[in-house]
Amino acid sequence: MVRKVIPVNEEKKQSAGKAAQSGKTTNKTKTAKTSETTKNKGTAKKADFKSKVKSYEEKIRDLQDKYLRLSAEFDNYRKRTLKEKMELSKSAGESLLISILPVMDDFERGMQTISNAEDIKAIKEGINLIYNKFSDFLNQNGVKEINAIKKEFNIDFHEAITKIPAPKKDLKGKVVDVIEKGYTLNEKVIRYSKVVIGE
Repeated sequence: MVRKVIPVNEEKKQSAGKAAQSGKTTNKTKTAKTSETTKNKGTAKKADFKSKVKSYEEKIRDLQDKYLRLSAEFDNYRKRTLKEKMELSKSAGESLLISILPVMDDFERGMQTISNAEDIKAIKEGINLIYNKFSDFLNQNGVKEINAIKKEFNIDFHEAITKIPAPKKDLKGKVVDVIEKGYTLNEKVIRYSKVVIGE
């Protein structure tokens, strides 16, 4: 048997070549395993992403549905309140007018009596009764007269029409005469007193 003598350098090269080939095989196997793992991870990520997208789409649909329902509810509420306000404004004066009707009845009775009456004193009493009844009605509804005579002029309650020389020194800058009475409704001025001021 003839033995082939291989120099040491070549032996090393051959063993290195065999080792490199076996390493390449190992690297190929590792690369194949790594790519499979990456593919599996990629597929898992895609599936996870798709499930998240679906859940977000469902949440968006739910929120849109809630928004539409709330919007419709608010629109109904707004329409209902507008309708109620309109009805209130139409019938707001109803109770006030019903309360004034007895005063109107008294005026009619007074006019009938005036045509047949011979006693002026009775007519005066009748007119005073009607006036007092109407004045009480106004007070019951929060309307009060602004007392102005001999009071300091106050722009919050009075409207000066003219100035005249004060009949007395203590009336300077005060209201001497009232041309038209002023009124407040629940502490709010609804008509200013038209007054004459002493100077």
